[in-house]
Amino acid sequence: MQSSTRAFSLVELLVVIGIIAILISVLLPALSGVRRQGDAIKCSSNLRQITLGWVMYANAHKGTSVPGRMPNLGAANNVYGVGNGDAWRPRWFVTLGQQSGIYAYTKPSPLAADDNTKAVDNAVFHCPAEPDRVNNRNFTYGYNFQFLGNTRNKLGTATGVWNPINFPVRISRISAVGTVLAADAIGTAAGKPRDQRKGYRNDGSADLFALGNHAWSLDPPRLTANSDYCDDNNRAAEHRSAPEERHKNRANVAFADGHVEALTLKELGYIVLPDGTVTANGAGATNKMFSGNGTDKDPPAIN
Repeated sequence: MQSSTRAFSLVELLVVIGIIAILISVLLPALSGVRRQGDAIKCSSNLRQITLGWVMYANAHKGTSVPGRMPNLGAANNVYGVGNGDAWRPRWFVTLGQQSGIYAYTKPSPLAADDNTKAVDNAVFHCPAEPDRVNNRNFTYGYNFQFLGNTRNKLGTATGVWNPINFPVRISRISAVGTVLAADAIGTAAGKPRDQRKGYRNDGSADLFALGNHAWSLDPPRLTANSDYCDDNNRAAEHRSAPEERHKNRANVAFADGHVEALTLKELGYIVLPDGTVTANGAGATNKMFSGNGTDKDPPAIN
């Protein structure tokens, strides 16, 4: 009796393989888009939790907004409690842990030597779109430190005398609606043409062209000759910071009232040149969404 079993011919097999390849090519972009959307949603959730920590800090400190970094009061006085230990001059997101219980480090370090090299452990402070950016200096989220709390000393101040540029800042004087608190940040690479930017440095080292360099501090759109810059060792227009449009050409931005929006740099008031450079004082740049009162104020002066 003749068997009815029929094998695939080579042509039929090639057709099947071709159809599978076509289906994969169609599905992969869709799956990638779903993953990117998931990253954006998780990032938004992170920023909402961070904003809650900001409010909790202010409530516990007589309404004072957390500074971008705790003040430099001299080596003997630069260790601060962060809730689960002590840290050397903690940056804003580390300081928030004391009240919120959202600890940036599993084991904070009080040593100055660990200041710029320590990695952030808590996933709340990791943007899933850039999971490798975990260094606490070259951070993933930048803080509106110039308007919400800048403890750096004004230029010309005598050694040993603390005269902060803009601190304390009371949240009662801030319009929570419409005031940027923090955002996805690119750091000093913002002031460079897109094709001159370098890869991220996770060791905390300073490379002004590297993505994420000094990105814990977020400069507002319009800077002046008398204003601070994100990196106080390199105060210049070409070394300014800005948000990073890492979620479908938008940056996730947390506002002081607790909501998070995905916005373009243009929508935030920045001026971006055709080569990707974010200018420091271009015509049309406005600080309305950063100033705290909805007006285009200059950043606080450094002297």
